[in-house]
Amino acid sequence: MRVLVIDDDALVINGLKTIIEKSTAQRAEPFSVVGTGGDGRIAVDLYRETQPDIVLMDIRMPEMDGIEAGKLILQEYPQARIVYLTTFLEDDYITEALRIGAKGYLLKTDFESIIPAIEAVMNNHQVFGSDIIARIPDLFLSEEQAELNDFPELNEKENELIYWVAEGLNTKEIAEKMHFSEGTIRNYLSIILDKLNLRDRTQLAIYYFKHLK
Repeated sequence: MRVLVIDDDALVINGLKTIIEKSTAQRAEPFSVVGTGGDGRIAVDLYRETQPDIVLMDIRMPEMDGIEAGKLILQEYPQARIVYLTTFLEDDYITEALRIGAKGYLLKTDFESIIPAIEAVMNNHQVFGSDIIARIPDLFLSEEQAELNDFPELNEKENELIYWVAEGLNTKEIAEKMHFSEGTIRNYLSIILDKLNLRDRTQLAIYYFKHLK
């Protein structure tokens, strides 16, 4: 598994390389850092040169920030897997990371989650730290946006269910809201995930917010 590491702090880069390389001995498929750089422009050039499996990238950097670099990479390589690793829990950054199609957003203080996050992304999951997930509803929903979003591929009940999932309700709470049994809600949820080609409730909530009108 080939990893590109982009951060303007050399200590962070060295720390990430150490974490990634130490994990290799425990993995059937070895991890390798195929390149490092300190700003967004270098990130774009290195991506073209190395074609990594995943990019770990900071956001605030000189010359070009990580969000702009991510946009350019994803425009050219839509399949790119970008995970932001930053110290900033700012609403604008989280929103933009979601909108451009980043696969993850983690805080640098959560170092123990880095290897599990890489593995999850390589298995087609999205990874967002608990602090980020807790903020997502407030980032995208206001009183003016409180009506149900309309996904044409879903029927009326499915549209309602995805709304309650995005609001953070559990299965029991959704069942009470929709006047169904918990088993029926679980069946609906499985159907929705299949229709939208998603894997779990977290991906479903992120999908909802990314597609708000």
